[in-house]
Amino acid sequence: MIILGVILLVIGLLAGIGILWTIGIVLVAIGIVLWILGAVGHAVGGRRHYW
Repeated sequence: MIILGVILLVIGLLAGIGILWTIGIVLVAIGIVLWILGAVGHAVGGRRHYW
């Protein structure tokens, strides 16, 4: 999810499409939150780890 967010950020920046930039930021933020929750041991969506 983090990688997809970064790809959308780059495409949005190069193409000048604001909605891709916004979606990219949201995906990166969600990916980082899920990564942190999984790293500290909280079950996320029924999974013990998220990577």
